[in-house]
Amino acid sequence: MTRIPCGRILAAGLAGLLVALSPLSSIAHDHNAGSTSGSMPAEAQNGSLREEKARSYFTDLPVIAQDGKERRFFSDILKDKVVLIYMFFSNCENTCPVINQRLANVQDLLGDHLGTDITLISITTDPARDTPAVVKEYSSYFDPRPGWLFLTGEKQNIETIVRRLGHTSADPTDHIAFLMVGNVAKAKWTKLKPSASEAEIAETLRFLAGDHKE
Repeated sequence: MTRIPCGRILAAGLAGLLVALSPLSSIAHDHNAGSTSGSMPAEAQNGSLREEKARSYFTDLPVIAQDGKERRFFSDILKDKVVLIYMFFSNCENTCPVINQRLANVQDLLGDHLGTDITLISITTDPARDTPAVVKEYSSYFDPRPGWLFLTGEKQNIETIVRRLGHTSADPTDHIAFLMVGNVAKAKWTKLKPSASEAEIAETLRFLAGDHKE
């Protein structure tokens, strides 16, 4: 996926980019789109089917954010949101802090969207080391506002979730650095390179949030 050139992010360009968005794995296509059920409108039924497929794929396992509160990954975090997901580990000295700092700057560009229809998610690939206390301290370096969650949890739960997100290595430090961006309700997903600018990231999220409201 070719990322949008810096300084030239226009709605038309983003529309062209998002035409090619590909949902993940089993939520890629709604093969039951033509079916009907009672008096439920087809659009509502399709939306319900997409939601159940997304819940099944991403899982609804419990995770713990930097505020110490437990949340369900799909029901409490992903559902009906436009999200950016970045996988990190706290001992990472190069890429991870750079990208998380970039996301810290993206917060200001998102304005009131953050925490309402847009959620930023930084999830550890090393839950054994990145305990809730470690993640809380780590997150404090980036001053996350409401709407940006740093996630950890039980080792098995986190490993299952990040595997669904594309981290298949047994080595938590061998993580993928791309940014996963998606409109969960619409099952539209794309990836941005770690070199994507703050403006690119924010504009892509705002575009998806606008699509989300249609």
